[in-house]
This record gives sequence, C-alpha cells and structure tokens, in this order.
Amino acid sequence: MKERKAAALNIPLAAGDGGLERSVLYARRAWQRTAAFDEWLLKKLLHALHDPLLQIVLWDGKEISVARAAAPSARLVIRDRAALYSLVAHPSLHFGDLYSAGRIEVEGDLVEFLEMVYRASPASAPAGFFRKQLAHWINQPRHNTLSGSRANIHHHYDIGNDFYRLWLDEHMQYTCAYFPEAQATLEAAQLAKMDHVCRKLRLKPGETVVEAGCGWGGLARHMARYYGVRVKSFNISHEQISYARARAAQEGLSAQVEFIEDDYRNITGKFDAFVSVGMLEHVGVEYYRELGAVIDRCLNASGRGLIHSIGRNKAGPMNAWIEKRIFPGAYPPSLREMMEIFEPWEFSILDVENLRLHYAKTLEHWLARFESHNERVTEMFDAVFVRAWRLYLSGSIAAFTTGALQLFQVLFARPHHNEIPWTRAHLYE
Repeated sequence: MKERKAAALNIPLAAGDGGLERSVLYARRAWQRTAAFDEWLLKKLLHALHDPLLQIVLWDGKEISVARAAAPSARLVIRDRAALYSLVAHPSLHFGDLYSAGRIEVEGDLVEFLEMVYRASPASAPAGFFRKQLAHWINQPRHNTLSGSRANIHHHYDIGNDFYRLWLDEHMQYTCAYFPEAQATLEAAQLAKMDHVCRKLRLKPGETVVEAGCGWGGLARHMARYYGVRVKSFNISHEQISYARARAAQEGLSAQVEFIEDDYRNITGKFDAFVSVGMLEHVGVEYYRELGAVIDRCLNASGRGLIHSIGRNKAGPMNAWIEKRIFPGAYPPSLREMMEIFEPWEFSILDVENLRLHYAKTLEHWLARFESHNERVTEMFDAVFVRAWRLYLSGSIAAFTTGALQLFQVLFARPHHNEIPWTRAHLYE
C-alpha cells in the first residue's frame, strides 16, 4: 500500500524504516522550493510596479511586501496559486478576470488601490518590434468593420435599458458630465454638459444637425427642445434607438428628431453641424480618415462640428481586460491620432478642452448609484457581473484621476469659415 501511494505521488520511497521519513522530508523541501518561487515571482511583480506600498497576502496566510519604513497602504489577497501564476503571466487581462471571480480580493478602498497601482506603474517606454507584436497577438483587439462594430456595440450597450436606468441620470447620459461647480448633482451636470456642447456649436433655431452615436437620445432631444434645431441621429444599438424613439414621441419631439438605426458611415445629406459625443472611442484609428470623409461630405460650406471622446496623452494599446470583457473594439486616441480625422480635409481646430476631472466626478456618481443597486444588479445578472462592473467603474475613476485617461472636446470648422467668436464668453453666459 505504501509503495502504491508513493508511486502515485511520484515520491521516492527508500527501503527500510526511514523511507517514509525521507519521503516527508523530500515533500517538505519541494514545498519550500515552490513557496520560495511564489515569493520570488511576487517580488518581481512588485518591482515591475516600482515597489508600491502594497502588501500581498497569499492563500496560506503568508504576507509579502516591499521593505519600507511606511506601512503598506493596501492589501491584495490572492486566493490560490493558479491565480498568482495567471496574474503574473498577463496582469492587464487576468487581474480583472480573477477579481471578478473572487479569486483576488482588495482589502480597503478599491479606487485608492487602483490609483496607487496606476501611479506606481512605470511610464510606458518605447517597445521593441517583438514586444509590440506579442502584445498585439495576446490582446487581439476586435475591429470596427460594419459588422464588427454592430457586434461590439451589442456586447456593451444592448445588455438592457433597465440596467443602465438604475444608475444613469434621468436623461440616460452615458458620457462625461460637466460640473459648473463641484457640488452639482449628476442631473444638473449632465444638463450643463449638453448646454456646453450646444453653446460651443453655437446652434441657432432652424439649423440642421447630424449626430453620430446618439446613445439613448438625450442630447438630440435637448438640442431640438432648447435650441430649435432639427436633428438626425445615427446609432447601431437597437436597445438605445428603441428607447430614444419612444421617449422622443412621448415628449412630442418626433417631428424634430429622427433616430436612425444605422452606422455613421452611411450618413447622407447636408447639415449645419456635426456632433459626436462618446462614439469615437468605438471607431478605431484605422477608420478615422473614413470618419473624416463622412464629416466632409455631410457638412455644408459654413458647417462646424464637435467631437467629444475619451483620450490619452500618448498612443498605446487598450487595457486588455476592458477591451475583452467590457468594451470590445474600444480605443481612446491621443490628440495626434485624432488629427487623422481633420487634417486630410483641412478642418480648422477652433478649440480643445480637456474635461478629465469632470469625468472622474461623473464616474464617482455612477459608481455610488451602481453600488446602491447591488442586490438588484445581482438578480439581473450575477455576482461575477457585479464585481466586473465595480472594477470597470472604479478603474475608470482611477485612470482619470491619475491622468492615464483624458476627456477631449474638439471643436472644428471649415478652414475659410470666419464666423468665430472672439472669446469664450458665450460658453459661460
């Protein structure tokens, strides 16, 4: 019996009374080598993060941290060895999956922990050819072709209007709000955002506006009701378009606003203004010139436009977990990359505003409302979904507060258009 057990475990069993003791000693040494390897891996990971004030607790209770005078400000609990190896192998993808599954836990404030990680992470250095190719192969971003865009948008936006209604404002604005004062409510800040966009475009009664990516239609209805314009809005999310049409009819705006379930590439007609709030992130850099061509053909001679988009200071790959689990096909561009939309058609950039901290505050409101409906969201989906979206919202706050993400509003016009305000005073009247 002893021999069969030893063979099954691949443990050498010497003959004689001391065989079992030697087997136990062999197993203990093997365990010690494995534990030492685990600790070495973790210290390498901490060093790659520039040795943050972080304590890691393993499944067996062992605590590992960088030796410093200050006490660790956060604790990361890893529930099993396989989770550790997955985390080390591909942190940007597997951290999210492991946290969502409960195999990794953060003790303390999740946003503060993620801010610490963002700040501790080394600035992105130029990568060699092999490293770039390997990252691209691992992440495999999903492209925004006509069919691919529809699938990508369906993944995120068509999971149910009832879900989004729980934690968005009354106008269902799922983009950065504008806080004239820090204490403003989310509802007031979203109304202020829509006015801020309309004032930048200097909309006048009777003008025509084309909107690429309308969400649930809040901005289109706002432009029609308060600025007297006629709007054509394009969107490929069936859930959002259905909601937008129903609400426009309910509010008596169907004659002024037309919601079209179609891709922005199929926009036709001439308009006084082009606006896109929160869609560029889903276009893909390889399609920016195509978007510019659409804008060029649809704007009249005195046309102007505004693009509102999450962005970055420097081009780089999308976070693997966000792209794979939350926003397939998403990519926040740098300003330099955005110029591919404007330069080929000689559009003049009139104004660039960065609302990064406004988005952080918007997300704080969303996260608080989301958490207040924790039980309801669990019933609608499951606990893994709740943890994934908690991480997504918390991580987004951290990305904006630490400057990893930006929020750009870019105002532009035809190059010969001279009806340009001398100052920005009209934005704040």
